[in-house]
Amino acid sequence: MQDLVNSFDTPMLGLGKSEWLDALENVVDEHGYFRPLGEQHYATLVEEKPILLVTFETIQSIQNRGESGQPLGFELVKELGWSHLCILSDGDTWFRDPAVYAHFDSLSDDGFFDEFEDVLFYGNGPCGYAAAAFSVTAPGARVIALNPQATLDPARAGWDLRHANGRKHCFTDRYGYAPDMIDAAASAFVLFSQHSIEDAMHASLFQSANVERLPLPDLGRNAEAQLLNMNVLFSLLAQAKTDKLTRMSFFKLMRARRDNIPYLRHLLWRLKKKKRIFLTALLCANVTSRLNIPVFRKTLNQLDLDASEGRLTG
Repeated sequence: MQDLVNSFDTPMLGLGKSEWLDALENVVDEHGYFRPLGEQHYATLVEEKPILLVTFETIQSIQNRGESGQPLGFELVKELGWSHLCILSDGDTWFRDPAVYAHFDSLSDDGFFDEFEDVLFYGNGPCGYAAAAFSVTAPGARVIALNPQATLDPARAGWDLRHANGRKHCFTDRYGYAPDMIDAAASAFVLFSQHSIEDAMHASLFQSANVERLPLPDLGRNAEAQLLNMNVLFSLLAQAKTDKLTRMSFFKLMRARRDNIPYLRHLLWRLKKKKRIFLTALLCANVTSRLNIPVFRKTLNQLDLDASEGRLTG
């Protein structure tokens, strides 16, 4: 196991795509495999039984994360000794590629997932869609999908106009409609940004009895980054793996927002935009009593001044 951990010390941040793929292949080669899947996708496996984490990520999201330059699952491999199957895409493809289908067909036919005690699928956005869609190949797996699209098929999701390039892909063939594919999972958690109408509507399409829909209030446009900053994402994955993730445990973990500056700034912006003066004052008073964030002190002082001079109207 120590040899495996040491191999992950390979510097990968700041590399060009070709060099990054070469470095990734070198990291995983001794402990699993690196396989191109068609022209835009790759699969890597690091095997260290008995727990398997399956993640879907884009090369660009990994390179832009600005930490290790490595897939998210590598951290869990290092810390918890999990196995990790990573399916990579070059750009947002929603993994709609026959080569990806064939790889999961092969894994299923070979009984690959049966070799593990627990299997957990994770992805964010288009990768969350893929985590849900391909989880059908591992019945009994657990799934965490963050802001997943259910489909981009215009007949079912014509109201989502955000992903024009994604509509060139076919969502009506195999592994197509994610809410149907998730039926075989032991449990599935669909986390969604409740202030995004489109994200909330996609989440509402996941109706199976094994699905728990969990709202993510005020985490902004990059909820995954905030969950990582708050050290919540890995806790969610660990709890899901042990069957301890519940609605209650989720909201307990989300209390970390109280000390998360991007979350607090976003909440302040939203309250100001809605002109919720009393709630803005309460928020600023709470934050300034615990943290040193100048914008909250400045806002509270301005509200106090406006109140003393009779300028508050709401």
